[in-house]
Amino acid sequence: MPKSASIKSREVPYLEYPSSNNQDNNRRKCLIFYIPGNPGLISYYKPFFTTLRQLLDEKEAKPDSQHAFHIYGQNLLGFHDGDHEPSFGTKTEDGHLTEPFLLEDQIRYLSETICQVNTVSGPFDEVIIMGHSVGSYMALEIFHRHHMAVRNQDEDNQLRKIRFKAGILLFPTVAHIAKSGSGQKLDLIRTTPFLDTWAHQIAKGFVNLCPSWFLNTVVRKVMRFPEHAAEATLGFLASKDGIWQAIHMGKNEMETITEEKWSEDLWEIQDIEDERGGEEEELDASKFFFYFAQKDHWVADECRDEFIEKRRRHEKGKTRIFIDEEKTPHAFCIHHSEKVAERVNLWINQISF
Repeated sequence: MPKSASIKSREVPYLEYPSSNNQDNNRRKCLIFYIPGNPGLISYYKPFFTTLRQLLDEKEAKPDSQHAFHIYGQNLLGFHDGDHEPSFGTKTEDGHLTEPFLLEDQIRYLSETICQVNTVSGPFDEVIIMGHSVGSYMALEIFHRHHMAVRNQDEDNQLRKIRFKAGILLFPTVAHIAKSGSGQKLDLIRTTPFLDTWAHQIAKGFVNLCPSWFLNTVVRKVMRFPEHAAEATLGFLASKDGIWQAIHMGKNEMETITEEKWSEDLWEIQDIEDERGGEEEELDASKFFFYFAQKDHWVADECRDEFIEKRRRHEKGKTRIFIDEEKTPHAFCIHHSEKVAERVNLWINQISF
């Protein structure tokens, strides 16, 4: 029976952009915690974080500013060879083979990381979770688990101590991902016995056959990736376990992200604040901001529209949904980071603190 490899927490790559005002005790501290998509390489988002940091600095420099924003994001597990041991497929002393991490592993570890960042770099007065693609699903799961911990008064759950303020979900894959164009192809791999077992080795074997100069030419010249994306992609392809992790987790996404399973009160604000004994939220406060593409190969149009209609019918819901009008692609972090960062900054302005 396979089992997950051991996590080496100190080796998980991360990006952190603290506020220059983080020592000002007169400001409210807000953590913006970012969850990447699949492949879960945080380095894809460097230009996005850099632009957002600049915009937040401008906001903090205004005379009426009362907040200090701290940006933090890290790799998903398994995408950096140094973040786990032993390598995937290694037989352990008890005879089990190690395998890549599942969605559940990622969600649990991200939950632990939020609590750790809150301890080391905080404490923070509010936390905004931001997710891209499958990172949006994980963000909602963390919100859900926090909600249940508060409702059940689970003193042992460290998430209960965090004040989650809002979620910003970019090109989200939160329901029936297997019905999307790319999802159908990945689900075919999952449901075909030979491919389910060997797809990652076939993919890695093909990459290993290609000389580095060829891969470099394809990524930089043919695909025209900018430097940050080229470095991230070439590092991913050269890693021992990255491709296996991406395919393994992708297959798990197909069987896990199906019918929407969260309770209706997840989308509301007031009940959580009442249970915590906190102050009442303003009537115009929003809890979630969704940003969908007009056409997304990872999101089926009918599933997106059904999700939007459910949110529209929810009278107590505090969800705002936007459809991109500029043909921004799902993988916005390659060429469109600055534009999306500007939108995110507007939504942060609209969150009622």
